[in-house]
Amino acid sequence: MDADLKKNILTTGTSLVGIVCKDGIVMAGDRKTTAGGQIVMNKNKQKVCQLNDYLVISGTGTSSDIDLAKKLITAQLKLKELKDKKRPTIKEAANMIAMTSYRNIRQPSMIPFMAGLMVGGLNENNEAELYSVEPAGSVMRVEDFDANFSSGMPYILGMLERTFKENLTIEEGIELAIGAIKASSERDTASGHGIDVFTITKDGIKHVSKQKLEKVYTEHN
Repeated sequence: MDADLKKNILTTGTSLVGIVCKDGIVMAGDRKTTAGGQIVMNKNKQKVCQLNDYLVISGTGTSSDIDLAKKLITAQLKLKELKDKKRPTIKEAANMIAMTSYRNIRQPSMIPFMAGLMVGGLNENNEAELYSVEPAGSVMRVEDFDANFSSGMPYILGMLERTFKENLTIEEGIELAIGAIKASSERDTASGHGIDVFTITKDGIKHVSKQKLEKVYTEHN
């Protein structure tokens, strides 16, 4: 029973990508969620979300764990801001998320915490940063690009290893991120059905692209 429950729990197979550009950060993700990797449960799940006026988060893993992590970090960041009387840095936010992940997987539970997260944001000095938090709780600053532990990761990283270049503009980063999500959606059965793209620059956070897959059937001789 335990094995069946873990197998069929609602999970996000997911394709995520974060790209560091010369003038900011680009983060993107697909919109499909699956149960047990076999059944499509949702075709319109936004996996890249703006938490507040300076932070964007994206997640892969169990949907409930990702949603809980978003709620916890939003509350923790607000409490820290009130306590310290200043806004937390993006590094501090990433480490708070990592600590939450670390604690959750070490608490006895029938279903372990399963969520990998990417955190992008803008510091008060207008410096944009991107961090990757793996499911066990370790945190790494991303200097070029990452796809965390999403199921589309092999396809995304393979493409970006060939096409990424230093000092990309935000516009080039957007195009590259959309291409990466589309490429993984072609081969990864747990990814697809749409794309969300966010940019993080000195001008703030913008949801610059929101695409939905429209299926078209044509006659073929």
